[in-house]
Amino acid sequence: MTLPEVENLLLKLERGVLEVTLNRPESRNAMSLAMVADLNAVFDAMADERAIRVVILRGAGGHFCAGADLKQMMAGGMKPPVPGEIDPIVGFSRSFGSLLRKVTKLPAVVIAICEGAVLGGGFGFACVSDIAFAHVDAKFGLPETTRGLPPAQIAPFVVERIGLTQARKLCLTGAQFRGLEAQRLGIVHEAFSSEEELQTKLAETLKQILNCAPNANAVTKEIILNVAHQDMEFVLDDAAQKFAACVRGTEAPEGITAFMQKRAPKWAGGN
Repeated sequence: MTLPEVENLLLKLERGVLEVTLNRPESRNAMSLAMVADLNAVFDAMADERAIRVVILRGAGGHFCAGADLKQMMAGGMKPPVPGEIDPIVGFSRSFGSLLRKVTKLPAVVIAICEGAVLGGGFGFACVSDIAFAHVDAKFGLPETTRGLPPAQIAPFVVERIGLTQARKLCLTGAQFRGLEAQRLGIVHEAFSSEEELQTKLAETLKQILNCAPNANAVTKEIILNVAHQDMEFVLDDAAQKFAACVRGTEAPEGITAFMQKRAPKWAGGN
């Protein structure tokens, strides 16, 4: 696929693994209008792309993401909207919610590397990833209410990630906590204390993902994500149809034959 031109991200695509690095280190990778637009462009391009099997989301300069760029918002957003036009604050807020949904629904497996500031929108990205790693000293939190704002587009995804009870506490206190607590709460799956340890864990995880058939993984994500949003009878009926399509597709015959022949399937390892 052809990746879009972006100014606030670093993109690296190699053997089906796309590294997306938020690249505003001077602001701890705070979300500007331009960065949100860049991310939307990248994930729009990937919406139906099965050749990209993994997306690794990370921040430059030792920080994941410190949330919205409040300086930019306050500089241009206090004026009332022009009659007949969309309120720019509403537009910016809603575009970030749409971005989080796009990340959730990607057919690729999304891995978030959480270090430094993982606040506000950065917290939201952690919550919509499929797999998340956190540095033990990473600082997580939803500080919006301490600044007179609600975590409007982020809160629903926090509820989905860790449940209503824990989400209430985190959203309504603005409390900040470190990586091991994020692991205990279920925001992230594993913690690391050094780059070497992270790379070891990441390599093992990538190996596991790339041993899975890409279409089967994408279909599995669809089934899992339907559970919280659709009637269970619909989910099961839909899953049965997806299962049948996979049986008659190209991956299942190859995967089953490879298993019986005691060899790796053609897709294993990203080949």
